[in-house]
Amino acid sequence: MRINKYLAKCNVGSRRSVEKLIVDGRIKVNGEVISNLAHQINEETDEVKFDNKTIEYVEDKIYIMLNKPKNYLVSGRDDFDRKTVFDLLPDFGAHLFAIGRLDYMSEGLLLLTTDGDFANKIIHPRYKLPKLYKVKVKGVLEQDQIQKLRDGVMIEGKKTKPAFVKEKSKGENSSVLKITIFEGRKRQIRYMLKKVGSEVLELKRLQIGDVKLGTLPIGMWRVLKPNEVLTLIRLSERKQRG
Repeated sequence: MRINKYLAKCNVGSRRSVEKLIVDGRIKVNGEVISNLAHQINEETDEVKFDNKTIEYVEDKIYIMLNKPKNYLVSGRDDFDRKTVFDLLPDFGAHLFAIGRLDYMSEGLLLLTTDGDFANKIIHPRYKLPKLYKVKVKGVLEQDQIQKLRDGVMIEGKKTKPAFVKEKSKGENSSVLKITIFEGRKRQIRYMLKKVGSEVLELKRLQIGDVKLGTLPIGMWRVLKPNEVLTLIRLSERKQRG
């Protein structure tokens, strides 16, 4: 079996993403770093390691929802010894990776899985899955600022896709928006608000596709229901066709 297919079956990632791991020298077979994408694996005799940890085929795929707190990294490790979302999860005996990201100061719905193909269906731009956020911003936005967010703004030379933006409440020094985006660029909502002259004070993801965070307490996790997994897969397939 080709090494990229084997790694995907071990749920290290999608075939495309594991190829980068191979090129980056993070995969060893029988103690030797492998860089050849065509390398063949003997599933019965070869020992394969990812970042020096032995990997094995996982029969049952895992799908997790976590209510990420602030001040946690979406990362498996940190050079500065900060807390990561994996500190909140038990050891499932398999390589879990996050589907998309929430930055250090953001909170809310985060999906994690051992299923690389499923993860790709959620995060790849061509699937355009909607992601809903509750955003507390500095000051009160004018209608022209809100319209710019809806129409799209330029970030790093590329215009953001049209977004749904609804003002939920406003006070003297801040207001609360519900924002739905259809892409997942790095710190996208924070940059969008900065571009229209505002600033994010609090950011929480509430929903991906039809899967909602609901009443899951902050810092807690649960296994996704089979119908939630199926709903996300079907939605991504419809979006791709559409």
